[in-house]
Amino acid sequence: MLHTSNFLYQLHCRFGSSTLHPHYSCMSYNTATGSWSSKQLQSRLGNLRSRRSEFRVTCWQVLDSTKTCRVQEVSKMNKWENVDILLLDNLTKFREEVANCSKFSEKLSSGATIFVNDAFSLSHKILASTVGVTRFCHASVAGFNFEEELLQLKKISKTTRQPYLAIIGGSNFLEKANALHLLACKCDGLYFFGKLAFQIMNALGLSVPGCFVEQDAVGEALKLIQHAHCRKISIYFPNDFWCFNNSKQDLREIFPSGGILTGWTPIDLGPVSLKELSSLLSICKKILLIGSIKFDSVKEDTVGASELALMLQKISMTDCDVTVVGNAACNAVAGTSCSITQYRMFKNASVVWEFLKGRILPGVAALDIAYPHDLDWNIAFPDPSKPLIVDIGSGNGLFLLKMARRWQNYNFLGLEINKKLVRRCLNNVLQSNIKNGYFISTNATSTFRSIVSSYPGYLILVTIQRSSFVQSCMDHCLCWI
Repeated sequence: MLHTSNFLYQLHCRFGSSTLHPHYSCMSYNTATGSWSSKQLQSRLGNLRSRRSEFRVTCWQVLDSTKTCRVQEVSKMNKWENVDILLLDNLTKFREEVANCSKFSEKLSSGATIFVNDAFSLSHKILASTVGVTRFCHASVAGFNFEEELLQLKKISKTTRQPYLAIIGGSNFLEKANALHLLACKCDGLYFFGKLAFQIMNALGLSVPGCFVEQDAVGEALKLIQHAHCRKISIYFPNDFWCFNNSKQDLREIFPSGGILTGWTPIDLGPVSLKELSSLLSICKKILLIGSIKFDSVKEDTVGASELALMLQKISMTDCDVTVVGNAACNAVAGTSCSITQYRMFKNASVVWEFLKGRILPGVAALDIAYPHDLDWNIAFPDPSKPLIVDIGSGNGLFLLKMARRWQNYNFLGLEINKKLVRRCLNNVLQSNIKNGYFISTNATSTFRSIVSSYPGYLILVTIQRSSFVQSCMDHCLCWI
């Protein structure tokens, strides 16, 4: 989620005091704004325009999700041809938005040449404002917030820091089975709580209250247990629970995990479970907390949830990589921490679950190229600390290869959208034994910043071979350096 204040800041960073080229008559910008009302937003945008008079903005259109206008009413929004930037707010209350209606998408993108998607929390959905509009825009790129969140998401599957423990809550074991198998491949241990824990316990033959058993999940739970056994990693679940009596809810007792009596309902982790969990967390270098940390039968925050949040706060101060996923988990952590900057947080758990299931995120796939563009610079160049020269639209590579031969103290990177040309250029690099030249097949309009920002050395020069690239790269790439 991108807050409006960040959006305004990014407008300054991207465009400064320059105006957009006349060819790009409108930029459509999609962001899920959560902390500002439409009236506040319009006020802030007005202040921005008054402070930066040279930034040509003739009209701001804010589409508020609370309105019930239909596609016919949207079509009545005239003078879009005079808009430089169109900010699209959350449109999920529109039927045409959820259905990815082609006509609605075309109306939203009317007059827009470039689409910037910064609504990463919606990237798992196929919507008109995030997927449909890309069919009608010249370029579709990720915003700063979108790119950063996707980078952080990909780090969940990295195993460079160990021991890596995943703490998994919630329900619907069968639906999350593929994601759980991926976590079993990446992590050194899985700790289940909530309803998911009872599926593991049931598969192991422990006594579980019938109301907590998902009947179709036994087979998948057994497969996961076998998978963990083959990898020699441990699967943990609570040893004891605080329970309330169904008849007298003020009456509470502690029961061992396999001995919950009929007529009692678990509501919180017991003291033994919390002690074991604290011991596990103390040795971890990477932790993933995903899913609800409360039982379905409890609405208010529990002692166990608060204790877990305090444990994470303590261990995050010891250089442990902590990722928190889900609105409830994020709120619990935020409520006990004086600073949340030490955490990697995703409030929308659905995006993360879809990623862990190995599914393609539609909002990412709809961009010109899937963000971010990863590159191992040590493979590209023997010495990635040398100054870098980038050639955009490198074509057959003759210009770049000639420069690489002449200036051995520099690294040369060619960016070319034609894959066949790139393969030919890479073959020429090998045959010519050139060590300081490399080529990538990519759309530089959308990936330039992502590529060069990870380079270990200095970027000193960018050459652009195609005239059609000049304005788009100047407006959307080079000013991001």
